[in-house]
Amino acid sequence: MSEFSQYAEGLHEECGVFGMYDKTGETDMVSAVYSALYALQHRGQESCGIALNVDGVLSGYRDLGLVSEVFTKRVLEELPRGAKMATGHVRYATAGQRSRSNAQPMVLHHCKGAMAVCHNGNLVNAPKLRRKLEMSGSIFHGTSDTEVIAYLLTQNRLLTPNIEMAVSRTMDDIEGAYSLVIMTHTKLIAARDPNGFRPLCIGELPNGNGYAFASESCALDAVGAKFVRDVKPGEIVIADHNGLRTIEDHCNTAPHTMCVFEYIYFARPDSVIEGTCVHEARLQAGRFLAQEHPVEADVVIGAPDSGLDAALGYAQESGIPYGVGFIKNKYVGRTFIQGSQAQRESSVRIKLNAISSTVKGKRVVLVDDSIVRGTTSARTIRLLREAGAAEVHYRISAPPFAHPCYFGTDIPDEKDLIATGHTVEEINKLVGSDTLGYLSIEHVQQLAIHSKCGFCTGCFTGKYPVAPPTETMDIVYDKPLSVSNPNKKL
Repeated sequence: MSEFSQYAEGLHEECGVFGMYDKTGETDMVSAVYSALYALQHRGQESCGIALNVDGVLSGYRDLGLVSEVFTKRVLEELPRGAKMATGHVRYATAGQRSRSNAQPMVLHHCKGAMAVCHNGNLVNAPKLRRKLEMSGSIFHGTSDTEVIAYLLTQNRLLTPNIEMAVSRTMDDIEGAYSLVIMTHTKLIAARDPNGFRPLCIGELPNGNGYAFASESCALDAVGAKFVRDVKPGEIVIADHNGLRTIEDHCNTAPHTMCVFEYIYFARPDSVIEGTCVHEARLQAGRFLAQEHPVEADVVIGAPDSGLDAALGYAQESGIPYGVGFIKNKYVGRTFIQGSQAQRESSVRIKLNAISSTVKGKRVVLVDDSIVRGTTSARTIRLLREAGAAEVHYRISAPPFAHPCYFGTDIPDEKDLIATGHTVEEINKLVGSDTLGYLSIEHVQQLAIHSKCGFCTGCFTGKYPVAPPTETMDIVYDKPLSVSNPNKKL
């Protein structure tokens, strides 16, 4: 969804992971990871963190906030220098509460050493695993499923000769979506779930001095690393002083079903995922929309930001001129307070404003990537009408959201989705457009024309490649014991 839509409707990205290993120690790891997290900021704006490995000693810093808010000049200056390895993470809470304890990387110390864990995705069996770990003595400090992974890794590491075997054993137990970057005192490891729900790629540092792992290739670009390839679903990749090696025991154990919404909204347009440029995939979505839902109109505009590429594709296919219909205010912070109803109603105007000269008196095709609850869509269309648009034809570069996601996307419950219980024509009336057209399931599976993977479309179809969870991991802590008579023996 466009940033504007996200601001009001609440559909959010998952997380972004990054790791780098430089055998020469010449890279300024603090600056490099900071730059990579900036490049991945779109994947999570709740919290962020950096972990560093200096001569085998792991340390770091994490907190709630954007990268620029957490890593102030003072914090950056106080982080240790001389690291040959580092990891970084940006987070949005798709599982677990919003608290500093859930921020990543999670650094754990045990009798065989230490590790820093970064995770993108969602486990479907996290509640069951958490109960089992608690019964064996594990003490949890947060509510995220990443902590479950971290404790499983620790237990398995104590029983295995090396970290890569511990990762493999942990993958035997966890189910769902996970792209992992794990750092120990000697190794940097990347691992991806057998379905490959979330992206994860490998880059090589200049002169072959080391490697980097990242959720998206744009982060590799930010640190000057050359894209090598994507991590295969189920693959474990190890970078250390011996170079790069892989373990493929979990590969080809499940169908490759990457989240198709990576192409529609999550990833940055300049990233390349599974061989397809995200920008090209969004152009293709717009072309398909024009083929499926043609209309006589005067101008095609997109909802900033992820609707812009699809709008350009629609214009190219239809022959209708492309125009800039909205200006987004880039200086409105994510913490803008909407205390009153009047402030909530004006939030759209503060975040976005229509360009009257583009739409006044014209039949407008508005292209966006999704409709969640419908409230933002209605306000957006109202802005166009107030700016003088004669007609508004709404086109969505995804099928209707009718089901929740269990693999790392914060899609609300079905009861909160406008597509649940409403026909397309009913939604059209509710949001106030003249016509409404969604991209078909058939075409959404054809967006990545250069990719050989399949896609998860469970949020559209209700058919999931992995069985959904039967319980949640919402933790309710017991109230402290109340003692009416402090002198009474217990």
